[in-house]
Formats: sequence, structure tokens, C-alpha cells
Amino acid sequence: MNRPPDYPEAVATPRSRWRVQLVWLVPVVAVLIGGWLAVQSILEKGPTITISFITGEGLEAGKTKIKFKNVDIGVIKKVVLSPDHKRVIASAEVNRDATNMLVDDTRFWVVRPRISGGTVSGIGTLLSGSFIGMDIGTASAARRDFVGLESPPVFAAGVPGREFVLKSENMGSLDIGSPVFFRRLQVGQVTSYALDPDGKAMTLHVFVNAPYDKYVTNSTRFWHASGVDVTLDTSGVKVNTESLVSILIGGLAFEDPPNVADNKTEAAAQSQFELFSDRAEAMKRHDSIVDTYVLNFKESVRGLLVGAPVDFRGIVVGEVAAIYTHFDPTTKQFSIPVEVRIFPERFTSRYDSGTKSAADANGGRVTSDRKAFVDYLVQHGLRAQLKTASLLTGNLYVAVDFFPAAPRATIDWNQPLPELPTVPGNLQGLQDSITSLVAKLNKIPFESIGNDLHQTLSDADGLLKTLNTQVAPEARATLVAAQQALASANSTLQPNSALAQSTVDTMRELSRTAASFRALADYLERHPEALLRGKTEDKK
Repeated sequence: MNRPPDYPEAVATPRSRWRVQLVWLVPVVAVLIGGWLAVQSILEKGPTITISFITGEGLEAGKTKIKFKNVDIGVIKKVVLSPDHKRVIASAEVNRDATNMLVDDTRFWVVRPRISGGTVSGIGTLLSGSFIGMDIGTASAARRDFVGLESPPVFAAGVPGREFVLKSENMGSLDIGSPVFFRRLQVGQVTSYALDPDGKAMTLHVFVNAPYDKYVTNSTRFWHASGVDVTLDTSGVKVNTESLVSILIGGLAFEDPPNVADNKTEAAAQSQFELFSDRAEAMKRHDSIVDTYVLNFKESVRGLLVGAPVDFRGIVVGEVAAIYTHFDPTTKQFSIPVEVRIFPERFTSRYDSGTKSAADANGGRVTSDRKAFVDYLVQHGLRAQLKTASLLTGNLYVAVDFFPAAPRATIDWNQPLPELPTVPGNLQGLQDSITSLVAKLNKIPFESIGNDLHQTLSDADGLLKTLNTQVAPEARATLVAAQQALASANSTLQPNSALAQSTVDTMRELSRTAASFRALADYLERHPEALLRGKTEDKK
């Protein structure tokens, strides 16, 4: 019989008390890790901010990023309308390490494809989608609610340079981002513009980058450099432009005028300047002393424009300020008052010795010293006259010069605007001369002269008929007789004719007679006693 195999005897081993604890160790570790991650997330979580925009274009909750220098620092979590439904409020979570960047003047804007001021930006968002750009401010106060910009800022905060304020009557073709040129080099751009509260002017802000901002001085002149500046004058056609960019999108330029003493002092930031229409206007000399006069012309001022120069022997000493019309009820005649501004400083050479008169704000009033000087000039024939500046354009200007033969005149200084005497212009003088000539010609009795001439011609015609019928036949007969007499005389004077032979013999006899008289005269000269005694015989 087979024996069963020997199996080892089972020995009961007591359960270890640590087994349960090892099983629960895994969830405990997981809880600890989760808690640590939660705490870490809470500790690393940044502040929540709100940014309001006019439109929600390009904003998407959970997807639109906030970037600074193309680095993600936050994300949009929620986009809702404002309570008044006028704006869009975007709530965003910002990284904790960007908390100190959220200050009072920090700026946000939506980066999307834009073309403005000759610059193209945001092209990369065509593929990646829009995001919110950020520019750190310089303020110290923290802030959590912001108003987003509708367009990107022209320059980032902290860029070296200075901002200046320009005042202009109009915008021209400028826009935000339009370039600013210095000697045709782009050195800045237009940052903003706004219409003044009274609606009469524009205020522009321009930023000039360093180191070019040092060339903006207290005497700097700014002007519109937009498009092409074409000037047509007596010297020909001039075309000026800053660059191709300024032709297409406009721009500004600045420069110091020549011969200005205070052109080395740099202008402070936010200094205000006047924006001129073009370079010629900007570079014009701006005098501190201005005297205002009025000129009365009886002739047409067509072609005379406000701003036209007042010229003294080729030197511009003033400009036309206004042109009016005036009717004199006493004389029943019209005149054209032209208001001009005269700059007395231009009558004095800077090379003259002595001190210059200080600039005074006289509001156009003439001081006593200048009154005496002007009276002296007028007494010696100083007069104003209209002249043609260019035959091409027909523009006129006011010429001031001396006319000793002009009628005497004085200035009434009690009038609100003193009046300088005038003389007719060259064209007006020519017109007056022609008018006088025509008047004299009208006084000539051409009709009676014509009648007399007609009568004279009739008498001459009758005389011609008389000559032809009466005098002409008699004259013809006389001519025939004269011709016959000449023929007879010609035949008589022929060398072989009898008259010619007789004349020769006669001449011979006269010659012999003259010889006898000559011999007698010689004998009497030798023997004068022969007149008493007679001729004696010669003794042999």
C-alpha cells in the first residue's frame, strides 16, 4: 500500500502590525503632494486685473495672452460687457512675478494687424491670433483696473528722448506715428494730437529720440514737411521734400533759423512751439518790434495777398496783414485800405555801432522816436507803391521807396492806424498815361479833318484833270520844240560846220591882236617918252 507523501506542516505566522500603515502611505503621500501643489499654486498665483476696451475684437477667454516683450505674463479669464453696455471688461490673471509691473501708468492694448502712420504692426497675429500688449509705467502707485488703449503707443516707456508740444492751425496730413525729420533724417514721430477746446487750433505731441533731442533748442522752428512743396517765382520752379515717406504719409521737420543768438540752449521736455505751414514761413525772421500802418490804394489790388512782402529796395521790411474796401461818403469813391506790418529793426544794420533798441510789446503802436523818423522819411518823398512780383503768377507786392516829385504829404498820428502815403503803381501809371493820351486824341476833330482832306483830294483831282487836259498838251509841244532846238544846236556845233570854222579863225585873230598889244606894252615900258615924241627910228 502506498504511503501518502510527506507534506510540510503549515505553521501559522502572526500578522504584522505595520502592513496596514504601508497600504495607506500611498494616498497620504498623494494628498500631501496635492496639498503642496495647491499651496504652491496659491503662492504663485498673481493678482487679477480688469482692462476695459471699446470693443472685444480679438479677445477670447482662456486663450488670449498678456505679453510683455513677447513673454507671457498673464491670460484673459473672462470677457463681459460693462453695466452701461458701452465698453468691454476683460478680467485677467497675471503672474505673481509681474505684480510690481501693475502701476498707475502701465498701458495695455490689443495687438492686431495695423497700418498707421506709415508703419505696419501686428502682422504675426495673423497666424497666432491677437494678444494684449503691455508697457510698464514709471509710477509708484499700484493699480488693478486699467483702460486699454485703442492703438499701440508710438514709443515705449523708458525710451531715451524728449516729448514736445506743437500748436498748429490744422493737422495737414499728419497722423499718430508720422515721422519727424531733422536735416532729412528721421529722428522722432508724432505721438498724439487733439483739437483745442475753443476749436481754433490743434495741439500735437511729438517725441524726438535721443541723442537727436539735443538739437531742439529754444529757437527751433517746426514746420509741415508733408507732400511736395512746389514754389513758382521769378527765380523759377523749386521743388522741396523731406523724403518719399513724407510725400506718402506726411511728416514734420525742425531746424534752427540762421543768425539766431539763442540757438544753443536745449529746450526742456514739454516745451511748446508753433508749427508753421512750410519751411519758408518757419525760417522767416520774426521781429520783436512791429509797427502797423494802413495804405490806401485807388487802383485794383488783384494779385495782392495777405502775407505779401513789403519791400524797400530789395529788402523785405514788412508784410501785408489785411486787405479791406472802404467807401468815402464825402467823395463818393471807393478805396482799398491795405493794412501792413512794418519791422523797424530791419532798417538798422547789425553792423552799425551803438546799442540796439530793446524789443517792446507795443501792440502795433509807433513810438515817438520812430514817429519822428517816419515823418522825416515821408517829407523826403517816402511812398508806397504796388508792383508786380512775377509775370508768371501775377502776384503783387508793396514797394516802399522815395519819390521826390510826389506831392507833399503828412501822417495823421491821431488815427487808430497811421496812414502812409501812396503813389500809383507802374501799371496804373501806364493806364493813366494811356487814358490821358486817349482823352487828348478824342479832342482832335478827326471828322472835320477828314472833310477837309476829302475836299483837298477833290481839288487835287480837279487839278490833275486840268493838267491832263490843258497843261499836258502845251507842255508836250514845248518839249518837242526844245528837242528841235537842241538838235539844231548840236548840228551847228559840229567840228566841220562853218560856225565852228569861223570861230577858230576869230580866235586866231584875237590871239595875234593880243600879241601885238603885249609887244606895244613892252615897248612903252622901255620908252615911255614915245607917248610924247613918237617912235624914233633906230640909228644904224
